[in-house]
Amino acid sequence: MTLKVILVCVGCCLGLIATTAQPQSYPFKPIKVIVPVAPGGATDMTARLVGQKMAERFGQAVVIENRPGANETIGVDVVAKSAPDGYTLLVTAPAAVVIVPQLQKLPYNVDRDLAPVSLAAVTPLILVVHPSLPVQTVKELIALAKARPGQLSYASTGNGGVQHLAGELLKISAKIDMVHIPYKGAGPVMQDLIGGQVPVFFSGMPPAMPHIRSGKLRALAVTTTRRSAATPDVPTMDEAGVPGFDISNWFAYFAPAGTPADVIAKLSAEINRSLKLQDVIEKLATVGAEPVGTSPEELGRFLRVESAKFANLIKASGAKGTD
Repeated sequence: MTLKVILVCVGCCLGLIATTAQPQSYPFKPIKVIVPVAPGGATDMTARLVGQKMAERFGQAVVIENRPGANETIGVDVVAKSAPDGYTLLVTAPAAVVIVPQLQKLPYNVDRDLAPVSLAAVTPLILVVHPSLPVQTVKELIALAKARPGQLSYASTGNGGVQHLAGELLKISAKIDMVHIPYKGAGPVMQDLIGGQVPVFFSGMPPAMPHIRSGKLRALAVTTTRRSAATPDVPTMDEAGVPGFDISNWFAYFAPAGTPADVIAKLSAEINRSLKLQDVIEKLATVGAEPVGTSPEELGRFLRVESAKFANLIKASGAKGTD
């Protein structure tokens, strides 16, 4: 074998070694998405719809894992303590990242332990009452509450949740006195609401819609500044006589802090692409959710605004957490 042939062979071998030593491009294994609520509902639907589209594009499985409990903080804590490699993500709503951290001590710090990825979707709450309550409008509900101070109650899915603070905002805005009754989830609330044990609830859209259609609940208003396409005949709280009332439920993606910036950018771009697909838009609309899609920086700014808004509401209302 000549020297020239030997050198060519050595060069080829070195090139092969260099090629195989290069890191595999992300993602090269399944991605796990933690959803800190039970299956069903808008948060879970958002994660599953987007996850399916991500899996198709990436060629890797996207596994949705539900970790409900403690106002979503159990699932958030799992992600906060996960490896920052882009293979564990979080989809969560306001409670665990901008509300509960202001009410009680938690085993994680949102600013320190989580990296924003994208604001996926926004949906209003809908103010519903039991049909036995003699009110047809928000103004009539306020008048009844003023006539019966401290006698009307409103339910929530737990202390520190967005439903709880929506009720507190109504009390402050309308200068009425209603009693807060916290439950452990939307299921028990709906059972007692339909049964007439509790008369008022700021509900998420998915659990309320079937009962509104069947007449078991009466819808009075939605809590965002625009009407929902899912309930176009239902006015906003502002239209119904409570100026400036604006509280929404939203669903955002996070990764563990320290996840590489290029991985976060790739995830954000793919989530945002998925949210623009027509079938995703249509399916989210069935639960009253409107796709958004943002950059990580835009989500960071949005979180600061939401955190300040809820901090002011917590201070004004005196709302307390579970501790």
